[in-house]
Amino acid sequence: MKSERESWAKVLSDTKTNRPSEPVAGAQSVWKSLSVLQIISDSEKPYSFVELQKISALPKGTLHRILQALTEFQLVRIDESNNSYHLGSKLFEMAHKVWNRFDLRGSADPELARLVSISNETAQLVAFDGVKPLIIGEKKIDDVIQINLSIGRGLSLHGSAAGKVILAHLDQMELNKLIGDDNLESLTRNTINSISELKSQLNLVKARGYAISEEEDFEGVSSVAAPIIDSNGKPLGAISIIASTHRLPVDVLHNFGREVIESARRTSGNIGENYMSITKIIRPSVDVTEGVTCVLPEKAFLGESPHWNSEDGTIEWVDILEPSVHKFDIATKVDRKTMLSEIVGVTVPRKSGGNIAATQNGFRRIDIATGVITPLASVKNIDGCRFNDGKCDARGRFWAGTLSIDALPKKGALFRLDENHNVSRILDGLHIANGIGWNKEYTKMYLADSGERVIYAMDYDLENGTVSNKIVFIKFDSDDGTPDGLAIDEEGGLWVAIWDGWKVIRYDKNGVITRVINLPVPRPTSCTFGGTDMKTLYITSARIRLSAEALAQAPFSGSLFAIDVDIKGVESNSFGG
Repeated sequence: MKSERESWAKVLSDTKTNRPSEPVAGAQSVWKSLSVLQIISDSEKPYSFVELQKISALPKGTLHRILQALTEFQLVRIDESNNSYHLGSKLFEMAHKVWNRFDLRGSADPELARLVSISNETAQLVAFDGVKPLIIGEKKIDDVIQINLSIGRGLSLHGSAAGKVILAHLDQMELNKLIGDDNLESLTRNTINSISELKSQLNLVKARGYAISEEEDFEGVSSVAAPIIDSNGKPLGAISIIASTHRLPVDVLHNFGREVIESARRTSGNIGENYMSITKIIRPSVDVTEGVTCVLPEKAFLGESPHWNSEDGTIEWVDILEPSVHKFDIATKVDRKTMLSEIVGVTVPRKSGGNIAATQNGFRRIDIATGVITPLASVKNIDGCRFNDGKCDARGRFWAGTLSIDALPKKGALFRLDENHNVSRILDGLHIANGIGWNKEYTKMYLADSGERVIYAMDYDLENGTVSNKIVFIKFDSDDGTPDGLAIDEEGGLWVAIWDGWKVIRYDKNGVITRVINLPVPRPTSCTFGGTDMKTLYITSARIRLSAEALAQAPFSGSLFAIDVDIKGVESNSFGG
């Protein structure tokens, strides 16, 4: 029989914590109690007593006494509705005291060293005093070209990467107070001096999680930065990589975006994992499925929402975080990309001509040849959110979902835009509304919520455009990856792109896996059927927040892929209004 120490060592090796591997001599009881607390903290769902006993391998009496003590000290609380255990309120009080004594320099120091080793450039710690960013820490290597921006130097809020990422995380009142109503000072030829243009970029910064500056604060200097956020979501400062522009071209700046995000979160201690968080990307050992081809090598930040346009034989898709819209001709292999002025989650053709889009601000008409965007229909109560994926039903209604720009839970919703441009809010309380689709008969509607890792199924009334009887159709575990966009074939099968899963999975109409398409990229985002016979599956992908190591494993991240399958897909629809 294994010793208690051996049993606990195995428990700890199976978890994601940095807990000591064995008890400190003379403190076994304390060690066990803290380990139980850590198990409760690490879990993505609350555990019952029976589950805790199974995981911890502790005797029933011992575990009961530990939980009783933790509860009395308010470190753990019991949800009496289902007898599950959660972290208690005392931990929040302790966390606030930690923040009150937070040593920003000490916490950032190892991360600055890490960034220097990764980039071979200068890494800086920037503090925010409520008025301006100030460099308070720095590390560099000896042969880095000096850029004369050292400790004690102030930065601009609207020109530096550190300043912009701080502005992006202020509330609207604080933001308006700091930037005022007049045009902003032009510090260089590249500085953004329009307040409306700056605010549009700040939305993009918040969605990306980092900011870049291309000679916007100082001539010849570029930087990339991520915010250090306190326990209340307020920016304390930023961590940045900074160098002369010729050493940090724009593609390199974006490649370092993921690294500064990780360093900023480690500095603040805010390393909780959710859909938008940093995760370790490990390439699976399985081979890429035969027949998968990269039909369009691209470096999209967040390629999304592919739509098959049968009239001209193109795949229309967006890069949400560039932002841009693409029109890829499958016959000529020519891709036409148009830059856009605001975040666009999805675009589809209109029967009356042109396209319609769901953007960060609502539903818009869009000319995908010129990028001109004009209002179509306003959406109430969308502040702090942006539209994500969407599709049209067989009657030409446009359905699209939203998520909070910083991916906060329960902020998303599902909307329906009718042909007369009337907007209806159909579902509330979603986390990250994502892939949408209907079966061939339009009796079932499916909706992915990526934040909750579920796909919902609902009864659909095509005549009235209504849903009912929402149920969880597929629930994903944390190790399964995250459901993103989806497409549906004529047999009722769902083809689901699995973010951080390196694959697309087909589920039959009963939710049973019938096929797995393994891909050369970790973050497929969505898929659509296309081609003359509707038997080619086109798959978009993303490279946002992938580390340099992950991009080395998956250099085609952000590209468009295709594979011929033996099942015909349901036709894509255009907007009827």
